Amino acid sequence: MLRVSDRLARARGRLLQTLDQMLAGEPERIAVARAMLLGDKSFIERDRAEAYQKTGVYHVLVLAGLHVAALAALLYWIARRLRFSMPWTVLFTLAGLVAFAAIVEDRPPILRATLMAAAYLGSRVWFRRVPLIHVVGLAVLAILAFRPSELADASFLLSFLAAGCIAALALPWIDATSEPYVRALHHLGDVTRDAAHAPRAAQFRLDVRAASRWLAARVPRFDTWTDRIVALPLRVAFRLWEFVVLTMALQLGMSPLLAHYFHRVALTAPFANIPAVLLTAAIVPLGFIALSAELVWPALGHLLGRALSVLLGALDATVNWFARWPHGSYRIPGPPAAVITAFLIAAIALAWTIRAGHRVWKLSALAVVFALAIVIVTHPFAPNLRRGDFELTLIDVGQGDSLFAAFPDGRTMLIDGGGLVGSFRVGGARTGVDIGEEVVSPYLWSRGIKRIDVVALTHAHEDHIGGLTAVLSNFKVGQLWIGRDVRTREFLALIDLARARGIPIVHQIRGATFDWDGVTGRVLWPEDSAAVDTPGNDDSLVMRIVDGRDAWMLTGDIERPIERSMVDDGDELQADFLKVPHHGSKTSSTPDFLAAVHPRFAAISVGLDNSYGHPAPEVLERLKAEGAAVYRTDLDGAITSVGDGNQIEVSTYLHPPQ
Repeated sequence: MLRVSDRLARARGRLLQTLDQMLAGEPERIAVARAMLLGDKSFIERDRAEAYQKTGVYHVLVLAGLHVAALAALLYWIARRLRFSMPWTVLFTLAGLVAFAAIVEDRPPILRATLMAAAYLGSRVWFRRVPLIHVVGLAVLAILAFRPSELADASFLLSFLAAGCIAALALPWIDATSEPYVRALHHLGDVTRDAAHAPRAAQFRLDVRAASRWLAARVPRFDTWTDRIVALPLRVAFRLWEFVVLTMALQLGMSPLLAHYFHRVALTAPFANIPAVLLTAAIVPLGFIALSAELVWPALGHLLGRALSVLLGALDATVNWFARWPHGSYRIPGPPAAVITAFLIAAIALAWTIRAGHRVWKLSALAVVFALAIVIVTHPFAPNLRRGDFELTLIDVGQGDSLFAAFPDGRTMLIDGGGLVGSFRVGGARTGVDIGEEVVSPYLWSRGIKRIDVVALTHAHEDHIGGLTAVLSNFKVGQLWIGRDVRTREFLALIDLARARGIPIVHQIRGATFDWDGVTGRVLWPEDSAAVDTPGNDDSLVMRIVDGRDAWMLTGDIERPIERSMVDDGDELQADFLKVPHHGSKTSSTPDFLAAVHPRFAAISVGLDNSYGHPAPEVLERLKAEGAAVYRTDLDGAITSVGDGNQIEVSTYLHPPQ
């Protein structure tokens, strides 16, 4: 006998299949519909997801409060049209929401939104209008009573911050501005209701009624409709104003946590969210009506599916249009905790002054909130670097390489961006993570980095080049250093991206040198920049960096032939710190090479339990024979070496300095 979870999974699968059939031949719109209606984002391609992120409307692709609200409104409307009593209306709506939450599986934002909907709808049974802020507070207390750990969950914080922004900032502002005039448009022809409104709203009713009478006198055929004709554009204008207030409150109030968790500022978000939210409010109910019809009456379902497709296309078109705005989005490090705390305190003060404060206090609180928001989105803070010292960190990117170097004068260099072999897309579905977006960039942001002076690519294998697309997109980059050109799609795409972003491309070959505030570097390989058809380990860019009496050898993935060539040519190879070649492969780290380098510290960037057998046991033995202290990212996490020109201090994520 099938378990309930199995039945729900089958029901979800059938709905997804029905959605595919209903929108057959439109894979891009199917992907968006699957995400918005049933929470399946696996077919959202990276470019499309990035467009939604750039415009600040990615939330419409994630099942959350907006989707629950749209579905609840549909169910409530159906129940009232069927003339259900209020208790039965509430039960019908909640039953539909619970079924929806069960079918889309255990998604905390849906469960939280359903809980808030239950609290709000429950109050309607007793015909009480409960302030939304009370509903939000009740839901928070209920969840934390059973699961206090939720307080550290990003999804929990974002969900309730969004609800709090609506309840504490947007709705009170709407109540103080447009809501009295919206109510004044109700029963416009009933003069006995005028006295029930505030003076300004009552005067507004008189003016609108006068306009209606003027129109009726000139178009007598429609004299019974003139009240509605005059009121309609005013209602639309007020509703648009409410959407603007909601959007601005959300974007403003959520800016610190959005910057903290997603490191993105979407300047187009206040504008892009207006059509996106309006279209979502139509897509969600229409989508479920179409799905229901497709299961019962396929012809009607197909017809509604065409309408749904038009709305999905409109959503995509508006998002893509806003995404093309120049400088409409950029990435930033997360703001300091003190700034986030100050912002939240100021936002609470603003919420209080909106309800009870004097106008001067409202404007003062709003000015403080805006000032702190500007600080957050501009991030005018210096990077977290040790000025006066040279630092080299092997970022833990799994089976790949990514090294971050900080120089005494504050200049920075990133060598490789990691990447996962085989992390491509098949039929639009993700087959791997973006190491540059999900590992390298967050590490750099954690250090407060907004600009990288040099990004260097040792060679174009996927585990070195894969993350650099995200890095070049997320940061201001001064130069891109490469060794040999490679005629591969990934390499040429990276070069095109660099040129599109105005990043100079510099070929570094054997003999090239640089001097940054007394720290010197020499390129030891490759011998030339001649283009090759396929990337090779022996094409790696090799550098030796010297700071006073300290030296670092950065080797990429070179193997025996290049090691032998550098030893035979008599290059200065001695270094205190060695980035072990090719992840500790047995094809590298020959005895002669290690004897020439004679490192005190050796660091291996390698993935845990990798299928290549890296690092090779014989390489570890050779390193130990040289007397080197060996560190590995798979066992130690990120590896950091800091030198002051006289000595090097090495520490790892899991172990203290040595």
